[in-house]
Amino acid sequence: MKILFNRKFLNHNIASNFEGDYRIKPFAGKFDEIDVDGDPYLSLVHSAEYIEYIRNSCKNRQCLAEVQLSPETFEAAKAAVGLSVLAAVDSDFAVVRPPGHHAGREKTSGFCLFNNLAIATQYLVNKGNKVLIVDIDGHHGDGTQSIFYDSDQVMFTSIHQLHCFPFTGLPFETGIGKGAGYTVNIPLTPGSGDKEFLKALDAIIERAVDFRPDAVGVSAGFDGYIKDKLLEMEYSADVYYECGYRLRRSFRNIFAVLEGGYHEDLLECVENFVNGVNRGEPSKKVFWNPDMSIG
Repeated sequence: MKILFNRKFLNHNIASNFEGDYRIKPFAGKFDEIDVDGDPYLSLVHSAEYIEYIRNSCKNRQCLAEVQLSPETFEAAKAAVGLSVLAAVDSDFAVVRPPGHHAGREKTSGFCLFNNLAIATQYLVNKGNKVLIVDIDGHHGDGTQSIFYDSDQVMFTSIHQLHCFPFTGLPFETGIGKGAGYTVNIPLTPGSGDKEFLKALDAIIERAVDFRPDAVGVSAGFDGYIKDKLLEMEYSADVYYECGYRLRRSFRNIFAVLEGGYHEDLLECVENFVNGVNRGEPSKKVFWNPDMSIG
């Protein structure tokens, strides 16, 4: 798994203290620049009318989804979709902005305009693949869930903080029609840490093994981290290594797309996850942690 990045993401929503460019500045210069035009892939999930609405909103510098838009935003959003599709094809990690998992087919929400992970997933589904989505962002991926809620080709799973934005993702939300049983939500109470997160992850893996996915797409948000500005979870940075390791231990083809994470340690969290996927063995930096069972 490699990290994919583009400087266009630094030109979007620069001044925000939350979903601002500070989140990914440390990635600039550390990783090769990759530019993929996502325009051809937008219609895999979103309608032509919705795409044009976002395009015009950016051109006119409007505010949507709590974000000040600009022409640079639309370029960043297209690049984010393009890198997400490339990550899905090559089993890589797309470090992108704006994030996407709150965006529905016709809805902006929570800093999200286009649903990057959903578009990449639909690309794989159209190629005949079954996809497991594991959303580890501290907020529930309501947009992604809504897009695949009636699908039996995508299993959507989410571990998130209970009773916070977007106030969805309860255990009784399990899918409808052909998708009944293919949505799994595990909300955690505020203050939950590594032990609770990994227990939930193991439960998802156990459920998903029978699904036998051809690929696993991770909505990789890092706002469950203890230093995050928006949430009240207490994950350590090391738990993301163990997350990547446990997923690799169970599934072969894994890709990831950045979602949230509103703190200064995003690079460390991302690299821990990628190292866990790539190495497939317990971290040599962590000798023993009884809550995480690493050693």
